[in-house]
Amino acid sequence: MEKRLLLGDEAIALGAIHAGLSGVYAYPGTPSTEITEFIQSNKLAQERNIHSRWSTNEKTAMEAALGMSYAGKRALVCMKHVGMNVCADAFVNSAVTGVNGGLVVLAADDPSMHSSQNEQDSRFYGKFAMIPIFEPTNQQEAYDMMADAFALSEKLHLPILMRVVTRLAHSRAAVEIKDPIAENGLNPDSGRHWVLLPGIARKQYLGLVEKQAEMLNVAEASKYNMSKVKKAKTGIVACGIAYNYVCEAIGTDAAVVKVSQYPLPEKQIRQLAESCEELMIFEDGQPVVENDVRAILGTGYTVKGRLTGDLPRTGELDPDNVAKALGVATELTFAPAKNLANRPPQLCKGCGHRDVYTALNQVAAEYPNHRIFGDIGCYTLGALPPFQSLASCVDMGASITMAKGAADAGLFPSIAVIGDSTFTHSGMTGLLDAVNENSNITVVISDNLTTGMTGGQDSAGTNKFEAICLGLGVDPAHVRVVVPLPQNMEEITKIIREEIEYKGVSVIIPRRECMQTLQRHLREKKNK
Repeated sequence: MEKRLLLGDEAIALGAIHAGLSGVYAYPGTPSTEITEFIQSNKLAQERNIHSRWSTNEKTAMEAALGMSYAGKRALVCMKHVGMNVCADAFVNSAVTGVNGGLVVLAADDPSMHSSQNEQDSRFYGKFAMIPIFEPTNQQEAYDMMADAFALSEKLHLPILMRVVTRLAHSRAAVEIKDPIAENGLNPDSGRHWVLLPGIARKQYLGLVEKQAEMLNVAEASKYNMSKVKKAKTGIVACGIAYNYVCEAIGTDAAVVKVSQYPLPEKQIRQLAESCEELMIFEDGQPVVENDVRAILGTGYTVKGRLTGDLPRTGELDPDNVAKALGVATELTFAPAKNLANRPPQLCKGCGHRDVYTALNQVAAEYPNHRIFGDIGCYTLGALPPFQSLASCVDMGASITMAKGAADAGLFPSIAVIGDSTFTHSGMTGLLDAVNENSNITVVISDNLTTGMTGGQDSAGTNKFEAICLGLGVDPAHVRVVVPLPQNMEEITKIIREEIEYKGVSVIIPRRECMQTLQRHLREKKNK
């Protein structure tokens, strides 16, 4: 068998291609981005013309993938954990409609918030939708699981949630590669179950409930779940990547249930509990399994984990805190380095966002009560020194709607800063609300012609922003485009001042290519 050294994300991508994938739908977000990028550059994916263009947001990605499934082909949806919030409507309802071609939803969680605003656990979404969940332990399982997940999806006629975490997504290991299988043929569904009128939805939901027993049986028999039942004081339930940390701490001969496929294998957990005085739950993320095991075993049995303080309540697991919880004395593998100065991230030298914040700060200082509402992107770094411009950054698109709400309350001036990709992702509807009420806000769409924060992917609205704003009803006289450069500072500050003083919705679009993508494009041009 051929072996390749792959990131977890790359193993997922290659596994999906080899499992007969016909389309991947995604919005870039760390730590999931490399899955789609791998498919975009893969030779077999190109030969098969597998769909791999970026979607405008996670909701459109989920719905498009559901459409491909309806047509009978296998589709993969990829996003980071907070993207699950965006696609939740379509995701939860897809469990009720069911699927035709296999459909796998990949959620890449980010415990410790390395590049995220929260560390929510996507397994809650799988439980909420009542569908099977896969959680690989390593890169080999990540590769192998894709074929099994697609097959199970088509067997149960349900979407499958696959959950990974940052450490697995962004670490490498050798993976044994199998021969690829052919794509499904076009086979559009014709069932009424896709029409979720209440009468049909009630019947479909009942069918989903009735499938729970079969899903549990499948999980109990899964080759990805493993149990070693033996007499011990402490039995271990280790989920996904946490199993590796347990093995590092105490080897592979512990009394353990390894969980990589859900619903929880209740039978195996009960058997382990009968042989041990207590159970300790190791899971990277929130105490999902810990709570479930408590419910399975009842209040009279001791279950330890994050909720009991034996493991940290927040952040990711690592070999150190797992070893400590198991009473194994070790030197800290991940001890913090000493005597290093704090180096917060900064905007790149020459970045257009720098000039935008310089101009905004200069004008905003003339208004003692000003507030600048920020958004998700590399320009969020404008909240840090030296600019310290932003008053908020909550979620994708919130800058415009928060600025509107603050203006509704009487705040002046109320300014929103949003990036080009974030605007098309979730900002357009907020701007429409503002236009419909002629809210007194100034919106800055800082356009660097790419999705900069996640590595320079295509931005859905490139060269369309003026038309979008006009189409949403912004007065053409108050859609202004500037080039953010130091030599244009007098013009930029003049325009910002004019638009702040305008009593209504105004949009300023500073446009200059991201320095990183510009340098890449120049290198590509030179190489040609």
